[in-house]
Amino acid sequence: MFLRNAYRKSHASTKRFFASVAVDYDFSETPNLDEIHLKSPKKKTKINLCTAIRDAMDTAMETDDSSIHFGEDVKFGGVFRCSVGLLEKYGNDRVFNTPLCEQGIAGFAIGTACSGATTIAEMQFADYIFPAFDQIVNEAAKYRYRSGDEFNCGSLTIRTPCSAVGHGAHYHSQSPEAYFAHTPGLVLVMPRSPIQAKGLLLSSIRSKDPVIFFEPKALYRIAEEEVPDEDYEIPLGQAEVLTEGSDVTLVGYGIQMRKLILAAEMAKKDGISCEVIDLRTILPWDADTVEQSVKKTGRLIVSHEAPITNGFASEVSSKIQERCFLHLEAPIKRVCGYDTPFPLVYEPIYLPDQYKVYEAIKQTVNF
Repeated sequence: MFLRNAYRKSHASTKRFFASVAVDYDFSETPNLDEIHLKSPKKKTKINLCTAIRDAMDTAMETDDSSIHFGEDVKFGGVFRCSVGLLEKYGNDRVFNTPLCEQGIAGFAIGTACSGATTIAEMQFADYIFPAFDQIVNEAAKYRYRSGDEFNCGSLTIRTPCSAVGHGAHYHSQSPEAYFAHTPGLVLVMPRSPIQAKGLLLSSIRSKDPVIFFEPKALYRIAEEEVPDEDYEIPLGQAEVLTEGSDVTLVGYGIQMRKLILAAEMAKKDGISCEVIDLRTILPWDADTVEQSVKKTGRLIVSHEAPITNGFASEVSSKIQERCFLHLEAPIKRVCGYDTPFPLVYEPIYLPDQYKVYEAIKQTVNF
């Protein structure tokens, strides 16, 4: 009886979650041709974020014979099916499974990257990346520095699904980006859409710095748009202004961008003009773009799923307060997850949805 009731509550929570993310709003985008230089911009295919990830890896492996992909269950496509078909195309030597040992995956990935292979490693869930924390933070991030640039593991990309999914509870829903954002030498990326995912992942794989590529797993299937068929990259370390505005700046990344866009639409009906910015790269983050925006609007709200205390929003708030103090018309607000383990049944209450962001907008503008 207990298990049956727990399942019913979990199922209801899942339905509420997807009802909140699959709202009646078209989030699909077109490529930013000022940023993405395409030879054939009309050649596009409608795919979801999962397939965009797969296409990026396929492109990277096709254009670089040294590239390899490994992780738990990736041979048959992975639990989210992001590597389907890569084994058949590139063989066992380049696409292979690993034991269930995140520390071993990271250590092996560092070794292959140092040996010259373009390495794409998968951690099956970001929640389980912590056993690999020492390898990533103390080895991968410091390899170039400690050798005086004689050798490095810059050709290393670690992919990992993250964030809420509707039924993941505390072991399959976390957003651990802030833990790694405190580490010089790493690059942290989180895309919001299929177009972004493909371009940012290709840039990450070809980067000369080790990258952790966080993939909001709730977007794997629900995020769909026309994605360019060709090989293209989106620059790392550059934020993107999605909507220009004059009254308040909204900053986020990953799936949280959907909540910010919806909140901005709600505020628009009240005559409030919101400027919406996607950081895209969490480390190093584009403080200049955010600074320029806040000096125009005089107000800032930063939002992410991770808990509020010492979350990455704290860094954004502090930096912008230092740079824009005399321009601020109201205190900077953070709309984030609560300081609790990620809940199961109460996930809709925990998440910083568009309604919480909308309330923060009203409070900030009316300060």
